[in-house]
Amino acid sequence: MNTWITLIISLPTENATARMRAWRALKSCGAAVLHDGVYLLPDRPECRATFASIGKDIQDTGGSALQLEVTPPSSGLFETMFDRTADYASLLDEIKRSHLALNSANLPETQKQLRKLQKSLANLGEIDFFPAEAARQTIAAAQELQRAITELLTPDEPRAIEAALPRLAISDFQGRSWATRQRPWVDRLASAWLIRRYIDPQARLLWLATPADCPDDALGFDFDGARFTHVGHRVSFEVLLASFEIKAPGLERLAALVHFLDVGGIPPAEAGGIEAVLAGLRASISDDDQLLAAASQIFDGLLASFAKGVSHD
Repeated sequence: MNTWITLIISLPTENATARMRAWRALKSCGAAVLHDGVYLLPDRPECRATFASIGKDIQDTGGSALQLEVTPPSSGLFETMFDRTADYASLLDEIKRSHLALNSANLPETQKQLRKLQKSLANLGEIDFFPAEAARQTIAAAQELQRAITELLTPDEPRAIEAALPRLAISDFQGRSWATRQRPWVDRLASAWLIRRYIDPQARLLWLATPADCPDDALGFDFDGARFTHVGHRVSFEVLLASFEIKAPGLERLAALVHFLDVGGIPPAEAGGIEAVLAGLRASISDDDQLLAAASQIFDGLLASFAKGVSHD
């Protein structure tokens, strides 16, 4: 990288609140300290916008701020100032310790801990301008912990397969029996909701004690060998969306939420709250049809708010 940007600031000495706000903003955006009062970021549009916003706030509170382009005296000099290896190592250590300690008794606490770690990982990723192997290792470890939690929470979780997704006509899938594993969790609940709302409104849903109980004439989903299951990086909900080419405002954002809650990744803002609500429903409702009815109201509400672009931060 040849061009970088600096923010040269002078903070008002009499306004401690403004000074603290500026320092926090500069730290949270990942800026490196080039010199006292001189902060550095890569020359990228989002970084320019960040420095402009921080600079304006400093000026509005009586300080001064000047944004300039700079060129490093030698190649690779500035990049070393943004090395996040130690930060990733700290997160990786916490993830590994949580994974080693995981058991059915501490599952709820480990889920909460993983969500905190995933949020920290996402925040770190936003300021990791030059991702390296440490980032990939930490993301992979978080995904492995997510899979281990999911296996404890929902045994017989399907393994992803590699296959092409044929395009299917909704008209060919009306009034059918659809079957999945009993005591459904996020992907199965969301998939069943999607089937009833967009694919087969008269669908007869069967909750299986084991995948082997699936009738020959039923369309299975979200278990190994099912007609609709995990394919590549897609969870069953995403496979159904793609197979039937279902498009509606808000569905893409809902799919990202289902994907994260099922297999991990980058946490949407609303993930923690929705997970807690669905977990509460699952723990308090023993009948799977009633559980789906309650969860469907959650998905209906989420879709409506997502379609309007409502944030759930």
